[in-house]
Amino acid sequence: MEFSANDIAALLNGEVEGDGNIKVSSISKIDQSVPGTLTFLSNPAYTKFIYTTTASLVIVNKDFKPDNSLSCTLIRVEDAYAALAKLLDFYTKTKPSKVGIEQPSFVSSSAILGDQIYIGAFAYIGEKAVIGNNVKIYPHVYIGDNVKVGDNTVLYSGVKIYADCLVGTSCIFHAGSVVGSDGFGFAPNPDGTYSKIEQIGNVTVGNNVEIGANTTIDRATMGSTILANGVKLDNLVHIAHNDEIGENTVMAAQSGLAGSTIVGKNCMFGGHVAITGHITIGDNSKIGPKSGVMSSVKPNSVLLGAPAANFKDTMRQYSIIRNLPKMREELIDLQKRVKTIESNEQQP
Repeated sequence: MEFSANDIAALLNGEVEGDGNIKVSSISKIDQSVPGTLTFLSNPAYTKFIYTTTASLVIVNKDFKPDNSLSCTLIRVEDAYAALAKLLDFYTKTKPSKVGIEQPSFVSSSAILGDQIYIGAFAYIGEKAVIGNNVKIYPHVYIGDNVKVGDNTVLYSGVKIYADCLVGTSCIFHAGSVVGSDGFGFAPNPDGTYSKIEQIGNVTVGNNVEIGANTTIDRATMGSTILANGVKLDNLVHIAHNDEIGENTVMAAQSGLAGSTIVGKNCMFGGHVAITGHITIGDNSKIGPKSGVMSSVKPNSVLLGAPAANFKDTMRQYSIIRNLPKMREELIDLQKRVKTIESNEQQP
């Protein structure tokens, strides 16, 4: 499918600079582009490639000022990255959408199915499950008893949703993600063994939530593990029992939260962040990669390190650590000088 620069500019509320009738049929990276494609420039580090790109059309910020002549047509927008996201969403929605129930699959007679849904082969839908309109359930998905899935949600192959869990509208669960597995609850016995504490709660997922591949969200011991509207979890993230994640919080891959932790709204976690249990992370906090957080965090905090500390303080510490070898040499040299001075003073 082809789109002209004028068509794309109208969709993005942008302004065309160049040939508005030029057409593109696919999207490419600015440093690996080919004619007939569209690309974008938002990161200043890639500015050099706009002068050599062979892409026909480039989305740029309105304030972009080229230093040299360009061979491509530009579409100027307020935010090139946000415009690309909107364009990709539009492109995805123009693709043919699967509808219908493939066989073999199992749907309980007590389940309620919405309109225009797709259920792939070998999927399982349990008793009294409620599936909303336009839901896409890909092959080998398991949906347990009493689960509710909201309209326009997509569950990719291998997703498992345990009994009694609730999923909102317009969510995306990627392959292999598990929602509602038992929380890690065991009571130690005098003989060194452990007795399992039954996990009788559930998981409640809000609207517009995206869960990455092989991410696991444990059901609550009692009550609910909660992911609020707009939460985005990367691949291989673990959310433990009774955690609560606030609206629009995002977590990069391999991050993990211990149980009964409350994370506020609009927080951002880098990759491999570890959070201890029974603490609170305040709204708008940012935690750098490979950080370990062991106590509650005030709103608007920026942390880094293990254990995590104020970002600026941690960077000063790292700077000192990097200079330790040089400081050691200087200290040894200074000690030698002091000894020499003292030796000279002791001579008659």
